[in-house]
Amino acid sequence: MIASTEQIKKLRELTGAGVLDAKRTLEQYNGDFDKALAVLKEKGLKAAEKKAERVARQGIIEAYIHAGGKIGVLVEVNCETDFVAATNEFKQLAHDLALQIAASKPRYVSVNDIPAAELEAQKKIYADAARAEGKPEELVERIAQGKIDAALNEIVLLRQPFIRDESLTVHDLIQSVIAKVGENIVVRRFARFELGE
Repeated sequence: MIASTEQIKKLRELTGAGVLDAKRTLEQYNGDFDKALAVLKEKGLKAAEKKAERVARQGIIEAYIHAGGKIGVLVEVNCETDFVAATNEFKQLAHDLALQIAASKPRYVSVNDIPAAELEAQKKIYADAARAEGKPEELVERIAQGKIDAALNEIVLLRQPFIRDESLTVHDLIQSVIAKVGENIVVRRFARFELGE
């Protein structure tokens, strides 16, 4: 089966794969676009994981003002080179992250940024509440951990569902851009301001 130019172009746009890689994958799966897309995305995510240890010191600071000046966000997004920082994919990612922060009010970039004492205190509150409800002791730990995980999905930026596509987390979104641009990308920090808060 010969892959069409349109299919190859669309695969490249969605995955960041090279022309030959897109063509070979389509031919390998007899023109099954969805299967080729899944394979190339998986391949790109594996490549992104390998890049996670590389130093990212270039990038941009994205500013976003929303709701007639009532909410403002600054977010620092880093990559490895100024070349990638100037690409449309990287700029769009930084803008999407600023929108995410404005809409979803995360408090931390990653779980590693949360003080351990804060996590333990919150877990104790959930465990005590489960005990007060009369839950069996063997379930208390699991209940508390489940509630902690649900809370982390709200307050940690990388764990939040992406506002434009809730089938992705923000972490998944960043990994897909890493696969396209070929460099490590890190959300270094952010600040969210809301009038009156």
